Amino acid sequence: MKFSGRSSAGAGPREQGSSHREDRAVKIASWNINSIRVRQERLLEWLADRAPDVLCLQEIKALEAQFPSAAFRELGYESAVFGQKTYNGVAILSRLPMTEVARGFAGEVGNPPPYPPPRSVGEDQIQDQPSFFPEPQADEGVEARLLAATVGGLRIHSVYVPNGRTIDSESYAHKLRWLGRLGEHLDRIERTRPLLLCGDFNVAPEERDLYNPAAFGQDVIFHQDVREAYARLVGRDLVDTFRLFQQEPGHFSWWDYRMLAFPKNRGLRIDLILASADLVPRITAAGIDRAARKGKLPSDHAPIWVEVQ
Repeated sequence: MKFSGRSSAGAGPREQGSSHREDRAVKIASWNINSIRVRQERLLEWLADRAPDVLCLQEIKALEAQFPSAAFRELGYESAVFGQKTYNGVAILSRLPMTEVARGFAGEVGNPPPYPPPRSVGEDQIQDQPSFFPEPQADEGVEARLLAATVGGLRIHSVYVPNGRTIDSESYAHKLRWLGRLGEHLDRIERTRPLLLCGDFNVAPEERDLYNPAAFGQDVIFHQDVREAYARLVGRDLVDTFRLFQQEPGHFSWWDYRMLAFPKNRGLRIDLILASADLVPRITAAGIDRAARKGKLPSDHAPIWVEVQ
């Protein structure tokens, strides 16, 4: 895969991360926005400032008809949306053409496996389409948690893993099943090209990813069962891109709104970008944009990002 040579903007001193070289090609970001309608203006400002080439969104909490595609189009982004009323919802914004857009697991949302027919939206079509990829919303009983698209030969997924509520609940059992199903989905149809899984995994992979690991042993974010389910997923030759560049504890992507958790840095690193091992040699930087968690009406999550040659 060869991306365009245009350098992506936005890797500045406000972002946690590091880079080995300056000729970055493509910047791919991910953000649990916690309601696109509440935080649309913040997101537009962030896009104008950071200018990632691709942005994966989670928890948009909106149907496709409610998604502000026109506003993003003014900044040069195509939109692919898998919406759901009130809860969940994922999207991918891209300045580069997207093809093979797929919503949910194989066979869901009326799409036969392995994908819907490949489709591409280029710059010449941007002004003519009210929505770039008008598709069905989540069917009854189907959660809008997984969206994939191909960009420049790279298979990019926006992922929103269930939270699980409590470890003795059916919601937690569903979370474990969902992680297993994601791995099976990758095995069946997605491991034919370099890929990125970008999103809110609702799992802290290691102790260094929590501000107080001892307090989370029986929590749905860090319980042994969910860490084992996560380990089985990454055991499919996937790599946590942030840990290619940062080994220290204390780097988080989520902070509770309560009890001054953000200024005290009492957070969790549960937002991840996982890369297939064959892509790792081309990853030049990764980080967390902690500054985006500040200010009025923030999401409780910060954006995360990776740069790929």
